[in-house]
Amino acid sequence: MNLELNEEQAAVRQLAKDFVDREVAPHVTEWDRAEQVDRGIVKTMGDLGFLGLTIPEEYGGSGGDHFAYALVTEELGRGDSSVRGIVSVSLGLVAKSIAAWGSEEQKQAWLPRLTSGEALGCFGLTEPGTGSDAGNLTTRAVRDGGDWVINGTKMFITNGTWADVVLLFARTGAEPGHKGVSAFLVPTDTPGLSRREIHGKLGLRGQATAELVLEDVRVPASAMIAPEGKGFSVAMSALAKGRMSVAAGCVGIAQAALDAAVGYAGERDQFGKTIAHHQLVQELLADIALDVDAARLLTWRVADLIDRGKPFVTEASKAKLFASEAAVRCANNALQVFGGYGYIDEYPVGKLVRDARVMTLYEGTSQIQKLLIGRALTGVSAF
Repeated sequence: MNLELNEEQAAVRQLAKDFVDREVAPHVTEWDRAEQVDRGIVKTMGDLGFLGLTIPEEYGGSGGDHFAYALVTEELGRGDSSVRGIVSVSLGLVAKSIAAWGSEEQKQAWLPRLTSGEALGCFGLTEPGTGSDAGNLTTRAVRDGGDWVINGTKMFITNGTWADVVLLFARTGAEPGHKGVSAFLVPTDTPGLSRREIHGKLGLRGQATAELVLEDVRVPASAMIAPEGKGFSVAMSALAKGRMSVAAGCVGIAQAALDAAVGYAGERDQFGKTIAHHQLVQELLADIALDVDAARLLTWRVADLIDRGKPFVTEASKAKLFASEAAVRCANNALQVFGGYGYIDEYPVGKLVRDARVMTLYEGTSQIQKLLIGRALTGVSAF
């Protein structure tokens, strides 16, 4: 693994950094308070190629490798995790799944729109009663002639009210657990599909998170993606790679915490000198810096393994586990450096604390990651 960025990777990273500094950073507080980012940012990211990374150019993608994708999602996470989430879900979970599992017709219908930012996707897996236990979801699709009729409810769906298509997981077979789950591409304007945005979230407030209710939603048989009964495989393969982008976004949060804390420590005077002179403050900064570097290297390893076609699933769990917990520590330590001012939303670190906290919960909780790592180490089933 090469730990030095090549010229192309450095250029992609700089493009993302400039975008964040210009188009995201100035609006973060406003979007957080309003609980909505500016929707126009989606098209801008499409124009820059961020929504098409790793997708073949023949389908409108911008190509590139997973290392470039990790670099971009880190920078987006540094700017605003709500913006990073838009990309991680629409590209990372939906478009990549269509590219990997979809029919030629499905690829032609959706990938050019998703990669350009003309359309957004959301990932319909989590339900009110099934989060970590996704294999026991209750949304059901029943065959009716040449169609499938779907009924159920999905919860905490990122991009839910903005999305044009749902990669939806429903039970189609009588088999218990994951064997009876299939996946469908469901346009969000399909009759019977209603959406309710969830407000009052602790963090990721600018992100459109929703509940989806499906009441006799009818889709053609051609809406199924991958063979019947393979939906859980579609979901797990998406989440395995998705954990890399979440980890990268957490590195971005941690880096933002470090930047803010170092900057403030050099400006704030206490006891006749800046607090950067005080050793206990230096200790806080050192702890943040160490977590940033460790989380970044774990994440880069996953990207490198994916790009070389090597096994990466356990390494992705390690990166997601460490980086998400590190982001919480880094943001909390940065708030400590800021003192009372860190508790006011005019300063950046309070939002970092709130955004970091959910990273240990979604796309596999920290406890689930530990189970997956433990299972890989022992060969003993975690469930």
